[in-house]
Amino acid sequence: MGEHAKNECGVFDIRINRDGLWFYHGTPIGRRELVKLFASVLRRDSDGRYLLETPAEKGVIEVEDVPFVAVELTIDGAGRNQKLIFRTNIDENVVADADHALRIVIDPATGEPSPYIGMRDGLAARLARPVYYELVELGGEETINGETQFGVWSAGTFFVLGTLDEGETVE
Repeated sequence: MGEHAKNECGVFDIRINRDGLWFYHGTPIGRRELVKLFASVLRRDSDGRYLLETPAEKGVIEVEDVPFVAVELTIDGAGRNQKLIFRTNIDENVVADADHALRIVIDPATGEPSPYIGMRDGLAARLARPVYYELVELGGEETINGETQFGVWSAGTFFVLGTLDEGETVE
């Protein structure tokens, strides 16, 4: 089927809340297999909308923050060559690398960090707080463009978790 053969369904009454829980008509979807199936056809379009897209049809869904939550961190190796592997709430694994970047968004009102890992198809997972704390524990200082940065290495890429002021150290 070509792109034009898809049945545009408009908006599906599916919502993913900030904790990565999926709802249909306001009711939590309790069947993990069904959530994994929906997640396998989840895409993000160039307008930033989240779509469930099958060969036959597609429709927009609501996502409060990002669709997934990284619930576990595994470290493979050490130093600059280590790989940080994140497992999501739907059991997908993603390695932080040049194509799947770690990023920190600071809430301008509260100053609270929200850490994310990029995934497939323009999707992302927010790191659960314990996973973020574990990540920070792995962090170290690097001088980048003459500025001391605090971050982590994964798959040969340095991901900045924060900037250190002159004379400041991380305990």
